Amino acid sequence: MNREATPHRLAADPMIDLPAGEIVLRDEGTMTDWTVEVAAFQLAPSPVTRELYASVLGKAPESSAGPRTPMTEVSWLDAVRFCNLFSQAVGLNPCYTMGDSRDAEDVVCDWSADGYRLPSEAEWEFACRAGSSEARYGELDEIAWYRGNSEGELHDIAMREPNAWGFHDMIGNVWEWCWDVYDPRVYGSYRVFRGGGFFDEPRGCRASCRRKSHPTLTIEDLGFRLARSR
Repeated sequence: MNREATPHRLAADPMIDLPAGEIVLRDEGTMTDWTVEVAAFQLAPSPVTRELYASVLGKAPESSAGPRTPMTEVSWLDAVRFCNLFSQAVGLNPCYTMGDSRDAEDVVCDWSADGYRLPSEAEWEFACRAGSSEARYGELDEIAWYRGNSEGELHDIAMREPNAWGFHDMIGNVWEWCWDVYDPRVYGSYRVFRGGGFFDEPRGCRASCRRKSHPTLTIEDLGFRLARSR
């Protein structure tokens, strides 16, 4: 996988290039599988940190967590706004247009724009699995902070082993917002998040595990990771 740096003082860690491919997603509630084609894209090796979030917005919500921990207490709408602001700060074209809806029904993504955005859940799982069909890309205690080893605390990014493509913390530490609506017929505007958090049992820390909530939710174990189209 090739890496490309963003030439700006606010730059995140270099993004990782991923090739086009496909991924089989599974909803365990309905016991259904579906195949999604994934175009080539870029994804950040770690979640957005409190340090980066504050450098773009000028501040971050108060927390005892350190600057290199994943940004949490951030809603889906907050994450989308951050993507646009960061894109503008580094001279890229924002991906999102949005209005005032708390349900995010007026948020539109331009997938052809070169700015930062949230990954789709297909992109997220494609990157997380890194070619593997296993529940996880390694032994849980080696790759993730979860209930069994986190001592109930958030940890700095990239302290556990990465997957085969160089991605850290895709399992454990924090859940990560994705672009997708979970099931609009049943849950309305609820958005998907993936990956498991520092207080989750092993069952929640699997590549296929899907959770959802309203786009205004903020909680201590939910953050996000940056993606870009290629």
